[in-house]
Amino acid sequence: MSEQDQADLRLAFARLKQEHADYDAAIDAMLQVGCNMMQIQRMKKKKLAVKDQLQKLEDQIIPDIIA
Repeated sequence: MSEQDQADLRLAFARLKQEHADYDAAIDAMLQVGCNMMQIQRMKKKKLAVKDQLQKLEDQIIPDIIA
């Protein structure tokens, strides 16, 4: 994998990490305000999807090393 590809993956990872944190903050705010639980569940589902994407990117950035 080239240096540019690595940099692109790391940038995408950082963006998704920020998006995940944003969802977390939004969910906390919604819980404090007392929003509809259905909306909160949708946000949690989106946050989980972002977490799955983060995991896939992390696997590409840090490949498994077979000893």
